[in-house]
Amino acid sequence: MSEMSLEFTAKDGTTVKLRPVKEEDAKDIINAVESIIAAGEYIQKESPRTEKEEKDFIKEMKQKGNMYLAVEKNSKVVGIARVIKGELKMKSHTGLFRTWLAEEAQGLGIGKKIMEYTDKWCEQNIKKLTLTVFSSNEVAYQLYKKYGFHEEGNQKEQAFIKGDYVDERWMAKFYRTNDN
Repeated sequence: MSEMSLEFTAKDGTTVKLRPVKEEDAKDIINAVESIIAAGEYIQKESPRTEKEEKDFIKEMKQKGNMYLAVEKNSKVVGIARVIKGELKMKSHTGLFRTWLAEEAQGLGIGKKIMEYTDKWCEQNIKKLTLTVFSSNEVAYQLYKKYGFHEEGNQKEQAFIKGDYVDERWMAKFYRTNDN
């Protein structure tokens, strides 16, 4: 399951592939993160990892059995999605979801495919998936609701983005697992 790939045609007619991240993707990931940080919203980073740090992170994600997905378009990684499973035994049935897409990959139906891929992975690996989304990111919030996430909490004025305080919504989705 961890080596699952999905290829599809995006709304702009280009072929997009969702596949596990490889160490060779580190540079593309860093470049994409830099562009998202420059846009100033929707990513909780102030600087990208170094290439070595990103390669080490990729290795660690694989070693721990987490999902780390590359969004490949025109032979380069333009986004990622990941699920980091709870590290404590008491939380090993949970995962934290994070995703982002570079501007060139937004609005093409890729987010929906990421959610489908993530659902398949989670059905086999965890019981509960959590995420946070800024209240200013209504497109992502509606996508998550469409895919079965419900709001579990709201942190008021949790982030300062482009001159405004925005809330951070905590959302979750439950999956049936073999141990139920």
